[in-house]
Amino acid sequence: MNNRIVSDPNICGGEPCIKRTRIPVHIILSHLASGEDYDTILKNFPNIEKKDILACLEYGSYLATEKTVMI
Repeated sequence: MNNRIVSDPNICGGEPCIKRTRIPVHIILSHLASGEDYDTILKNFPNIEKKDILACLEYGSYLATEKTVMI
């Protein structure tokens, strides 16, 4: 889907992470959800780029399209 997000069983237990980091997607999404802007996130995570944040959003959006059965 997006080459900036990877899942490797040897890194963070296989959680989807930003490529070449140990930063899980859910951490970036959590920061966005709490209202942090891109510049603050980039300052707090200097090893990532704006494209990585956008990739996390794209990944989260993709997961939201999954169909589940509610019982």
